[in-house]
Amino acid sequence: MAAISYLIWLTTREGIRPEVAAGLLRHFGTAEAVYYADAGEYELLSLPARLSRSLLDKNLDGAERVLEQCDRQGIFLLTCQDAAYPERLGQMDDHPLLLYGKGSLPRVDGEVAVGVVGSRRCTPYGQSMAGRITMELARSGAVVVSGLAEGIDAAALKGALQGGGRVISVLAGGVDVVYPACNRWLYQDIQAAGAVLSEAPPGTRPEGWRFPVRNRILSGLSLGVLVVEAGERSGALITAHHALDQGRDVFAVPGPADAPMSVGTNDLISRGEARLIRSAWDILWEYTGRYPQKLTFPPPLTAEEAEGRLAPDPASAARETPPEPEEVPRPETPEEAQLPLLDRAELDRLGDEQRAILRLLAERRLTADELVGRTDIPARRVNTALTILQAQGYLQELPGRRFCAAVRLEQDQ
Repeated sequence: MAAISYLIWLTTREGIRPEVAAGLLRHFGTAEAVYYADAGEYELLSLPARLSRSLLDKNLDGAERVLEQCDRQGIFLLTCQDAAYPERLGQMDDHPLLLYGKGSLPRVDGEVAVGVVGSRRCTPYGQSMAGRITMELARSGAVVVSGLAEGIDAAALKGALQGGGRVISVLAGGVDVVYPACNRWLYQDIQAAGAVLSEAPPGTRPEGWRFPVRNRILSGLSLGVLVVEAGERSGALITAHHALDQGRDVFAVPGPADAPMSVGTNDLISRGEARLIRSAWDILWEYTGRYPQKLTFPPPLTAEEAEGRLAPDPASAARETPPEPEEVPRPETPEEAQLPLLDRAELDRLGDEQRAILRLLAERRLTADELVGRTDIPARRVNTALTILQAQGYLQELPGRRFCAAVRLEQDQ
């Protein structure tokens, strides 16, 4: 039996907490040794009765079903014993023994990874600050880590994607369970530009108790955690306190003194637990000396450029505007005739797949799925190319998750 099966068996025992699972692995040495231990050995550890009973269930069929699900859905597994497992997580007493993922996980230990958390019921101010800060973090080379909730999480991830950066989303449920469903478009974009991670096996529903447990992974992956908006009892404050316990930096965006959504962030600042943040630079300067090869400082975007990238959620716009028929060519309007010209030399500097996609979008408005069908480029690489082209200003996203070129191509003149 493969060692991974024993790890899945161990981490899916009823009533097992992360710190207990990690403690059992340290005590016995391997998950296989935990599996083959008997009742007497478990009794010496004074384990809860429910957990002891679950450990005595030696059936591995559930672990095999999990492995089959992962194979079927293209989910990768990363164990705490793998070389690619982040050392930042391994330093935690309650580190996850096993991570499930979709997408491509950056080598986190060498990255300026910044966690961003905040309220689901955020204000327009909080949403704007989250988007602007993460967009500039991403443009400078930082990796943004967040959840997938509505509000600050979604705004932070969208800002980072619009900045052309890499992102990691840590989920409370399985990596195949999109929650909330309205963020499916964001979930797909994250996989194209980074990874979604979870310690829960596929199919796990995101029950409420899983979110605080998940938060320790989000902060553990990061050098520092930024809290944008948080009420007095916000879950974002749990992540901030995890970060403090783990020796991570904590940052907070201040808000109006009488604003309910700023109570938590203002308290963090006033108690000296978090550093006051007004822009991405307030965070980046902390790490420029330690990670000079990772960070760059491109010219800042104008307010108009930033607002253009941080447009309203396309999913909501899609519900209001019906998609155009696939086969209708895009007529040139007077506004489109004034688009900037992309000369042949600049076009040639793009990758082959990016050029093919841009040429198609210069003729028609297409979705990512339609581009896959027309080019035979795998969906993941199409999404990556769209993200890069959009970050470079060569295309724009329209309602209905359709895309069109934001430039004219020289060969078409």
